[in-house]
Amino acid sequence: MKLTYDPRYNIACLRLIDKGAEVETLEISDELSLDIAPDGRVYGIELLNANEQLRAQDGGQLVVRNEAAGNENTLPLSQA
Repeated sequence: MKLTYDPRYNIACLRLIDKGAEVETLEISDELSLDIAPDGRVYGIELLNANEQLRAQDGGQLVVRNEAAGNENTLPLSQA
């Protein structure tokens, strides 16, 4: 899994699986798109206007929480 952010276009992408040849992009809203395979697997989530969406909560931090283990890691999001 990989989270990327492109400040030139203010777009973030959470890539769950490397994109395959047969991926359909569904526009859920003006700011959210999903890449879906024919078998229904989600390949990725794309956020437009990402800076505002990602910083709306957690003060500009990416919080990764392992619910089973009860621990979490926090990483600052890029300011670029």
